[in-house]
Amino acid sequence: MSLPAADELFRRTGPNQDGSPPEDERDETAGLPRTPSGRVRHDEKMTVYVTADELIDLEQGRLTLRRLGMSVDRGRLVRGAIAMALADLEDHGEDSAIVHRLQQP
Repeated sequence: MSLPAADELFRRTGPNQDGSPPEDERDETAGLPRTPSGRVRHDEKMTVYVTADELIDLEQGRLTLRRLGMSVDRGRLVRGAIAMALADLEDHGEDSAIVHRLQQP
């Protein structure tokens, strides 16, 4: 059995707002540095379940950033971490930190 790749799952299937056909967004962003979205309105939602310890770690990270003078919410912290992990994966492939982390039992 073959599952669809991420680019197939998240590709645009309908026309753009101006009625033009959808473009491959990956071509538009190829070679650009990956950055978190920051404080903007987010129209997409994803639910992630975490353990109590992971939630405490996330909150402690947020509080550490606050002590460093950065007021961020958990969502912004998670989006920043995702951007970092995906940029590292794109740059280093199988040598990236996320690959090593996910290979751990």
